[in-house]
Amino acid sequence: MTDDLQERKCTPCEGGTQPLDQQRIDTLLPQVPGWQVGEDGKRIVRRFEFKGFYKTMAFINAMAWVANQEGHHPDFEAGYNFCRVTFQTHAIDGLSENDFICAAKLNALLDD
Repeated sequence: MTDDLQERKCTPCEGGTQPLDQQRIDTLLPQVPGWQVGEDGKRIVRRFEFKGFYKTMAFINAMAWVANQEGHHPDFEAGYNFCRVTFQTHAIDGLSENDFICAAKLNALLDD
């Protein structure tokens, strides 16, 4: 079964929940093209590139809207024409399905 991550909603995640196992990560990662698992295995990361500062900021504002709607907020760094986004579920010190749901929703911001 393939998850339609973009259509799902994040669920609150508290400490005591286990991070995703490698098998589940391997199932979800292909569903969020452009994202990679961080070296520590506890986060997913993607660098988005844009044609100029205004488009970068428009993406960041849209990302903020998505994050607030989902109640799941990324770490990010930005420059003139890029934004590097990192999702991690801090409460469990690892990855949850929420990270992949939000990654899919950010990818959808760029679909034509």
